[in-house]
Amino acid sequence: MVEPVETTRRFWQALGLPGLFDVHVHFLPESVQRKVYEQFDQAGPKIGREWPIRYRGNHEERVDLLRELGVRRFSTLPYAHRPGIATYLNEWSRGFAAEVPEVLWSATFYPEPDAAAYVAELVATGVEVFKLHVQVGEFYLDDPLLDPVWALLADSATPVVIHAGSGPVGNAFTGPDPLRRVLVRFPTLSVIVAHMGGPEYAEFLALAETHERVFLDTTMVFVDFFGATGSYPRELLPRLVALEPKILLGSDFPTIPYPYAHQLEGLARLDLGDDWLRSVCWENGARLFGVSPREGMTSA
Repeated sequence: MVEPVETTRRFWQALGLPGLFDVHVHFLPESVQRKVYEQFDQAGPKIGREWPIRYRGNHEERVDLLRELGVRRFSTLPYAHRPGIATYLNEWSRGFAAEVPEVLWSATFYPEPDAAAYVAELVATGVEVFKLHVQVGEFYLDDPLLDPVWALLADSATPVVIHAGSGPVGNAFTGPDPLRRVLVRFPTLSVIVAHMGGPEYAEFLALAETHERVFLDTTMVFVDFFGATGSYPRELLPRLVALEPKILLGSDFPTIPYPYAHQLEGLARLDLGDDWLRSVCWENGARLFGVSPREGMTSA
């Protein structure tokens, strides 16, 4: 399958950007990645529909493709689906980040007794972002075991990407209420709401409006894959304009069923202006995380 690289490159070049800053990319250990693919291939209970994965290359091929596309900074976002696996995922992710200069060093945690200890070590040594997926992990964000973790992250201003919305298949742990309860207790927490919280778009948008350090990522929003059932409410778009500094580009690469460029096309179709696109696709991520000099960025 030929990737329309030039479509993506023309997009950011026309905006005068040095490339793209994608806060929602996944790289996982090969054995874990295969199990994730299996869930999608089987349209398992956490997926709920046919989902043909477009990007199945090995790690090196996928890094090379992101570089060709002009994705200058990207996360790896491991997520723990059960107790006892976070440390393994975090060690693998640490090594991957050390080898790939464009990577935001990413990690995860789970409500377990040693979570505060390993999160504290990661924060002290420079981890840049965490990822949680409550739909897959099946835990409440306000589990008491996470209280010291939230305190650590709030004090250090370390962002955490959280899949808390009920899409694609909700359960007892998804929805805005658990995150809302956490933010009441830890109001300075830096949270990036994955998928803009879909389908509870309005509720998570309100959290971003209310809390200074709550952001929204665009992952798989404004695309055609979900049809009318996944459409972002048009009446909310003016509020997205007002929240321009808090909207971040996300893609869910590699586990997407369409070309990478389609996410960008969906953003452009909103017709919210080039300044908005520049903020979302580069400037907001660069401001939140900084742009590492080690990546040797160019616009070539």
